[in-house]
Amino acid sequence: MPSHDARNLLQCAVPTAAAGAVAVAVSGAVAGGKGALGAAVGAVLAILFMGVGLYVLQRTAKSLPQLFQAMGLMLYVAQLLLLMIFVALFKDTSLFDPKAFALSLVVATVVWMGAQARAHMKAKLFYVDPDSAKSDRPEKTGPSS
Repeated sequence: MPSHDARNLLQCAVPTAAAGAVAVAVSGAVAGGKGALGAAVGAVLAILFMGVGLYVLQRTAKSLPQLFQAMGLMLYVAQLLLLMIFVALFKDTSLFDPKAFALSLVVATVVWMGAQARAHMKAKLFYVDPDSAKSDRPEKTGPSS
């Protein structure tokens, strides 16, 4: 993984983990141990889903750049649908507090998306390859160029 990809992943994961820790603390104070466990599961699940999605999107951008936008849209829709399925599956669980789980999942997802947008805006990536001007190809000259 190139350094800017790892940096992008780190810039998204750290704020999300911090938001997850806050959600665990608040849920633990409000709903006890089951609330803290539900918030932790929700935050970890959001970090896992969004991290894998970002990794897949970065790999797609390198190998198939023409599919980048379509893959990004499909990936976000699939992620949100899978997260909704997890919320629906665990809505009646007795393992942890489902409200804390759902709230932590939503908060972590929103924080991840905001951090990803910020990381993208702050990244100083070339959209034009500066080395292409120094290529080994001879320049075209004459009236047909």
